[in-house]
Amino acid sequence: MEKFEVHILGCGSAMPTMRHNPPSQVINIREKLFMIDCGENAQVQLRRMKLKFTRLSHIFISHLHGDHCLGLPGLLSTLGLMGRTGEVVIHSPGGLEQAFAPLLKVFCADLPYKLTFQPFGTMGSELIYDDRSVQVFTIPLQHRIPTSGFLFREKPLSNHILRSACDFYRVPVEWMCRIKAGFDYEAPDGTIVPNAKLSEPSLPPRSYAYCSDTLYTESIVPYLKGVDLLYHEATFAQSDQKQAIARFHSTASEAATIARMAEVKRLLLGHYSARYTDEKELLEEAKAVFPATELTKEGKVFSV
Repeated sequence: MEKFEVHILGCGSAMPTMRHNPPSQVINIREKLFMIDCGENAQVQLRRMKLKFTRLSHIFISHLHGDHCLGLPGLLSTLGLMGRTGEVVIHSPGGLEQAFAPLLKVFCADLPYKLTFQPFGTMGSELIYDDRSVQVFTIPLQHRIPTSGFLFREKPLSNHILRSACDFYRVPVEWMCRIKAGFDYEAPDGTIVPNAKLSEPSLPPRSYAYCSDTLYTESIVPYLKGVDLLYHEATFAQSDQKQAIARFHSTASEAATIARMAEVKRLLLGHYSARYTDEKELLEEAKAVFPATELTKEGKVFSV
């Protein structure tokens, strides 16, 4: 199975603590690395997790709060010091390029690579990245400022060739691409060999959704329907729901409710408030609603 992994670089919230880094993740899809949010210390955690800087070309920023993007200038500077030449693309709500322009002018002048900012809207879902392996869509969230989550949807793989069957029916090499695409084989004598005898379907395409930060909103459920792995912020416990509402965040119970309504396979919690010294309270609360729930933690890797 091709690699599809979520690496947790940071899972805390805005207030710094000794226990958690600000939000950041790296998604490894078939050895391509994509970063989601870039809080302070993200590049140090990249080193600790032995992730290759050279494979990181696209960074997705959910919104323009400091805990989600203040690690960017340092990371971009480091990429320059490493002699990078390949383009780096930053996808974010509008305004990030203008906000960082003075910093980049001073600390990231004369970068040896092309830096591109690609703003997106936050009122609906948009396709913002597309390659042979994966598509990335935005998910409209409800926070104090324009904010989007991200849906990584793997593209289907071609059928797997059944080598022994192809040898038995003497299928020429030039037919293999068509067999992978699902076509039947027509032998020189006109005999038709069904594709089902020559190949088998690949595994179903996988999906990962990232939702942070957001007020509890059932409007996101259609975008999350049936995803294999969902990360949903759980800043507060249900006992602190008033605080969650006031700050446009969600509780662990609310995150689990979204997971249950969307019929996702697994749920990850994160973006923990600094007030909690033990996130087991959040985990137990969520598991009471959606049993297939896990806590994120710096250094952990989750396979999709």
